[in-house]
Amino acid sequence: MATKVIIIRHGQSSYNLEQMIQGRCDKSVLTEQGRAQAEKVGSTLRQLEIKTIYSSPLQRAKESAEIIRNCFDVSPALQVAELLQEVDLPLWEEKKKDEIINHFPEDYRCWKTRPHEFYMVVNGQKHYPVLSLYEQAQEFWKSVISQHDGETIAIVAHNGINRCLISSAIGVPPALYHSIQQSNCGINVLNFQGGWGDPVELESLNQTAHLGVKLPSPRKNKGIRLLLVRHGETDWNKESRFQGKMDIPLNENGKEQGRKAADFLKETQLDFAVSSPMLRPKETAELILSHHSEIELELKEKLLEISHGNWEGKLKPEIEQEYPELLKQWQETPEVVQMPEGENLQQVWDRAIAAWEEIVAEKGKNTEGMKTGIVVAHDAINKVILCALLGLSPSNFWNVKQGNGAVSVIDYPEGKDGAPVLQAINITSHLATGIFDQTAAGAL
Repeated sequence: MATKVIIIRHGQSSYNLEQMIQGRCDKSVLTEQGRAQAEKVGSTLRQLEIKTIYSSPLQRAKESAEIIRNCFDVSPALQVAELLQEVDLPLWEEKKKDEIINHFPEDYRCWKTRPHEFYMVVNGQKHYPVLSLYEQAQEFWKSVISQHDGETIAIVAHNGINRCLISSAIGVPPALYHSIQQSNCGINVLNFQGGWGDPVELESLNQTAHLGVKLPSPRKNKGIRLLLVRHGETDWNKESRFQGKMDIPLNENGKEQGRKAADFLKETQLDFAVSSPMLRPKETAELILSHHSEIELELKEKLLEISHGNWEGKLKPEIEQEYPELLKQWQETPEVVQMPEGENLQQVWDRAIAAWEEIVAEKGKNTEGMKTGIVVAHDAINKVILCALLGLSPSNFWNVKQGNGAVSVIDYPEGKDGAPVLQAINITSHLATGIFDQTAAGAL
């Protein structure tokens, strides 16, 4: 059975408010807003059967965990774990961010652009904060995850360690430490299929709707924001029938999901919209644009769904009967599968990433302020794009979930030539209550 892990960043702290480096300094405490944020998390999670809450020992996280725990009618066990401490930055702690930038410009540049290479000399020894934190996260998973097979647990910790917990679980390299956003009291969900070393799915990243914030705030009010949307449900999704390039329209639930996505993004200023030309994403995009009539929808052939070839139109049991070994490979090692009379993942990867890069390059020209647009496509296409942005490979295809009508948020705060920041992945809060993705599993 899968183990569900809910990862939460602590509420706003006094050092967050003052733009000071916290690290492992334990002088930073929750603000009134931080305590209110933790209350909202507790109210959101209180109906779930959570066996254990693991907390960092630092007081801003521990108090957040206690507030969350006290919201339950039957309180989960609370365990304080030293391995959940924040990144260790001893030479920078208790200093303002601007002070670090001004006094240590080269070090700060390395920290932001090459975090895996960044080190501090402490007591005559080189200390690599991000590499050490990544190893710390792995040690936590090795010591904890096997104890909770089939259960739901929660973790309340910090920005840095949460990034490393997520990254080490699904294979994101330490070099991309800054590519994953963690908002105060943002919620992430991981699904472990077994113990450490077994497959892990990132169900969602940095949900903030429970805080009254639909989309996480950008780090800077400039650059490009891309809202990557998966199309709404089709009858074939509901039946778990392989669609591929078969042009199946939305069903009634899919249209309702499209309308909910439209309402969700109604107040978001959009500057452009791009879609796969197939009916299901095109219909979804048009529903979203019903509130943005001034935007013309652009269609991009490279965003077409993966071609499943001879599998298209068939249910999983039918494929299992005709192609048992190939289906097993698709489920376990998708990167080696050549779909009969169809595509392989590398072909999909190449065209999807080319399409994404074209969109970023074109929409990132002459940007003043921030430009925001939607890109509406398919399960496989969206997974490939997100994997690539996370520094993953086709072998990680199953590590990222995409629900029908889900929204992911990708920022390029430095514009088209800068690095992307994954602000949120697979937001489905507008489709159903709660923090879990309740959309159809589909054939993939």
